[in-house]
Amino acid sequence: MNLNIRALCAQDVECCGKIVYEAFRSIAETHRFPPSFTNEARGRNLVAFFLEHDEWTGLVAEMDGRPVGSLFVDERDAIHGIGPVSVSPECQGRGVGRALMQAALSHCREAPGVRLTQDAFNTASMALYASLGFEIREPVALLKGTIDPSALPERIEVRPLEMNDLEACGRLCLRVHGIERGNELRDAIQGGGALGAWREGRLTGYSSAVVRWGHGLAETDRDMRAIVSEAQRRWPGALTLLVPTRQTAFFQWCLARGLRVIKPVTLMTRGFYQEPRGCCHISETY
Repeated sequence: MNLNIRALCAQDVECCGKIVYEAFRSIAETHRFPPSFTNEARGRNLVAFFLEHDEWTGLVAEMDGRPVGSLFVDERDAIHGIGPVSVSPECQGRGVGRALMQAALSHCREAPGVRLTQDAFNTASMALYASLGFEIREPVALLKGTIDPSALPERIEVRPLEMNDLEACGRLCLRVHGIERGNELRDAIQGGGALGAWREGRLTGYSSAVVRWGHGLAETDRDMRAIVSEAQRRWPGALTLLVPTRQTAFFQWCLARGLRVIKPVTLMTRGFYQEPRGCCHISETY
């Protein structure tokens, strides 16, 4: 086996998009869960997005000159996120995923921390990441559905974030997680999907987007409930979010409001990590 790891290029979008789709479909169907990507086009679109973004790095695994896997690194902020990691089904179990991860960790060696999520039913990936020094931090549930966007809790104002809110968001993120995600949040504000919560004129929570690729945090679950309710009011349709299940009050509120558990997920980290000091929903990377 001649295995080579190299940088992603434009010619890889079609092939790697197909691999992303097939890899996640294969493992999900094996365990009777819905696939993360419903068709090849979604895989291609994701790979194309990462390729075009200056602060995401894509790595491709080639076996005998043919792409057989890929991995992406989010380098927008000090803590780097990895994902998705995918290996063509016929090449799994042959060291491709390990080689990709080792290359990614070498690339991230100056970062104070590296994080990722993995489908908890995928025991092979859990074992791989643990063997590379990642620690399990949170059991997480991917939730999906619609809720009744009832009146916001009294004295909580929720509105779209603006660029001049970034400093306050950074301070809140430092209190809750001990890190900042300002560059990631800047992208979200520019995209128009970020919301913030205020009580008595003070920022008490925000979400970059109430979707699986967005993250959110708040001082209390009450603030987070207000943000999710406002997101549903503004954007009718199914919400998807990744909720740490140890946040019992918020998790149970989501279930009571009609969201359902789609699959179990695990948050794993290497390097710096602080237990959340508040309520949060996480992204596909962390």
